[in-house]
Amino acid sequence: MAWAPLGLALACHVVKLLFRGRAWQNIIRASYPGGGLKYRSALGAYVAGVGVNSIAPARGGDVIKLYLVKHRMQEATYPTLASTLVVETMFDFVVAGCLMIWALSIGVLPTHQVYSRIPTVDWKFLLRHEIATGIGLAVLAVVALILTLWARRRVEEFWSRVRLGFAILGNRRKFVFGVIVPQAISWVLRIASLFFFLRAFHVHATLHNALLAQVVDSLSTLFPATPGGAGTKQGLIVYLFRKSAISKTLLLAFSVGMNIAITIANLVLGVIAIGLMARTLSFGARRRRARDEQPAES
Repeated sequence: MAWAPLGLALACHVVKLLFRGRAWQNIIRASYPGGGLKYRSALGAYVAGVGVNSIAPARGGDVIKLYLVKHRMQEATYPTLASTLVVETMFDFVVAGCLMIWALSIGVLPTHQVYSRIPTVDWKFLLRHEIATGIGLAVLAVVALILTLWARRRVEEFWSRVRLGFAILGNRRKFVFGVIVPQAISWVLRIASLFFFLRAFHVHATLHNALLAQVVDSLSTLFPATPGGAGTKQGLIVYLFRKSAISKTLLLAFSVGMNIAITIANLVLGVIAIGLMARTLSFGARRRRARDEQPAES
C-alpha cells in the first residue's frame, strides 16, 4: 500500500464532508430562516451521522443527524428535518443515475440476464376469485376512508411540516448556489478520493476506473443491509471490473482496504463530533441531562 495516495484519498474524503455539511445547513436554514443554525452544528451532526452509518446498517446514522440538529433548534420538527435529508440527496440521485446510465451503456452492469430471473407476481388468482377480490377491495377502501377522516387534521399538520423541509426549492438561486454547487464540488472530491485510493492499493488509476468504483458505491447504497455496504461492494466490484485485466485478489484488496480506511476515518470523526455536540458519548446520560434541563427552562 502506498501511504501518500492514501493520505490524499482520506483528505479528499474529509474535505468532501465539509461541503456536504454546508449544503445541508443551507437547506435547513431555508426551512427555518430565523433558526440561526450554525455551520459547525450542521457539520457536526452530518459528520456524526456519517460515522454511525459506517458501522450501523439501514442508515441508522440519519437518526443521529436529526437528533443532534433538533437539540440545537428547539423550534424544528423531525418531519421537517427528515424532509431536508430528502432534498440533500436529490442532486446525488441525478448524478448517480447518470453514472448508472453510463455503466449500462458500456455494458458493465447486468441487464436482461438478471431481469429474466426476477420472479413475477401471478395476478391470475385475483381474476379467478372476482367476488372475494371485490369484497376485499371494498373493505380496504372503507378502512382507508375511515382512517383518512379520523387522521385528517393530523395528516395535514404532518404534511405541512414535511413541505417546510422543501422550502429551498422555492428559491432557485439559493438551491443552485447553496446546495447544487457545494454538492457538485463534493462529487469531484469523491471521484478524486477514489482515484487516489486506486493508486494507494496499486490498482490501475484512471478516471474510468474511479467512475466504476463510484458506480459500485452507488449500487451498494441501494442495499443498506450491512454497515457501509460491506460485502455488497466486494461482490459488485469484482463483477463490474470483470472485463479488465485487474486480478480479483487485487480488486478485493482495494475494496476491503478502502472500506476499512473510510470506516475508521468516519468513525473517528463521528465520535469526535458526537462528543463535542452532545458533550458525552452516552445517550443515556444525554437523555438524563435533557430531563434535568427541562424544569430550568420552564
